Amino acid sequence: MIRNPILTRFELLSRLWQPEQRNLRSAFLRPDKLPQFVQDCPSAMRILDLLGPIPWDQFPERDLHRSWGQTTIPHVAFSAACLIKLNENLVSMGDLHRYLIEHPALVWLLGFPLVPSVKYTCGFDPVASLPTQRHLTQMLRDIPNDTLQFILDQSIALLLAEFSALGLAVGDCISLDTKHIIAWVKENNPKAYVSERFNKHKQPAGDHDCKLGCKRKHNRKVTSQPLETPVKDSVPANTIAVGQYYWGYGSGITVVKVPEWGEFVLAEKTQTFDKPDVSYFFPLMLQSEQRLGFRPRFGTFDAAFDAFYVYDYFDRPDDPDAFAAVPFSEKGGYKSRKFSPEGLPICAAGLAMPLQFAYLDRTLTIIEHERGKYVCPFFSKGVKNKFIKHSCPVHHKRARKGGCTASMPLSIGARLRYSLDRQSQAYKEIYNQRSATERINSQAVNLGIERPHFRNGNAITNLNTLTYALINLRLMQRVRQRLKAEP
Repeated sequence: MIRNPILTRFELLSRLWQPEQRNLRSAFLRPDKLPQFVQDCPSAMRILDLLGPIPWDQFPERDLHRSWGQTTIPHVAFSAACLIKLNENLVSMGDLHRYLIEHPALVWLLGFPLVPSVKYTCGFDPVASLPTQRHLTQMLRDIPNDTLQFILDQSIALLLAEFSALGLAVGDCISLDTKHIIAWVKENNPKAYVSERFNKHKQPAGDHDCKLGCKRKHNRKVTSQPLETPVKDSVPANTIAVGQYYWGYGSGITVVKVPEWGEFVLAEKTQTFDKPDVSYFFPLMLQSEQRLGFRPRFGTFDAAFDAFYVYDYFDRPDDPDAFAAVPFSEKGGYKSRKFSPEGLPICAAGLAMPLQFAYLDRTLTIIEHERGKYVCPFFSKGVKNKFIKHSCPVHHKRARKGGCTASMPLSIGARLRYSLDRQSQAYKEIYNQRSATERINSQAVNLGIERPHFRNGNAITNLNTLTYALINLRLMQRVRQRLKAEP
């Protein structure tokens, strides 16, 4: 703290703007009107340059007038403070509380209700003006996520407007990926003794919202040489095909890459870790459409999204060039399929397999869809010849047991899975953009998204939204700085 000169009442009140005037947007537009102690704080001016472009005066604030007379902390001030926590790599709310006390200019700038005091040259008591550490933690749990989505929405709108002014069309191609989040519980600590560590029916006491899930590994090393192991019935870890089990959450994002500028988060969703990757697809694509104002023409995903409805989404009769770049996962044991011009699957003998019947399936995928059963052409009309094996050109092993059959969705996406040319240059160019999600996830990991120090699902969901909003704001700051530096 600074030594406390005595201030007159007029001098004290002149240093305190009205609460409705103390917001980052107003300060960003008129930095010359800021009090001198704010202008003299490098940290405050640096944060103002980062967060100022957001229209904080339009923030969906809660009712600050309570009947019982207690001071209500504005959500706008708290949200901006959480962005500072992430940007300054502060681990806990206690660290954030201490940081704000050490920088009274930030307390004034963010819009916290001030408690006037002549003991401080800034004109107010920073400790009395801030909520406690426990209150800050509770606010992160209670604040509605829709409120924080406003910050993410505005960061995207700013980037889209900036790139549009530069004559860049963005959003035609999106990439989607998921990120695991490890819950802060002892069950995830391999050094802690826990009986039945991976029993999904025994909820960890430290976090009542997290769920058990598996992070699958596809790049497994397998050796054909017999290996000697020192312990009975054990095998080397690098030779077994298993995943990594965690109690925690998952975060899904869609990302837009802007060549030569960077990438930004277009949509995000947090769920418990027991949800499959494909469950993120429809919610994230809906958000992406709403924020872009149109449906993306191309999408790139990993093999977990090799599902017919993903190909369906990007298939357009009026745009034959649009497609989803997804690696083939060989589901159902089929490495390839060919189809007739009418869309019927081709059997091993090269004959079109007619549709025997169709039905509504509600179990095999996350969405209800129409599915059909295709049968051998020799049995399609009730022909049952015991010498059918000799009629089959390739003498199929099931020739005497009703012939070969195929069950698949009637949607065109089921055929696009097999007919997509994954060796074409267009496919490779789109699929290469999937690395944009890896770069975003790398930034999010540096901001602490993988191991949050919170034990509540709502708090982690809100923190994730703020993390992605900060990543977008950092890109916006880099764009503005680059434009200023260019002649």
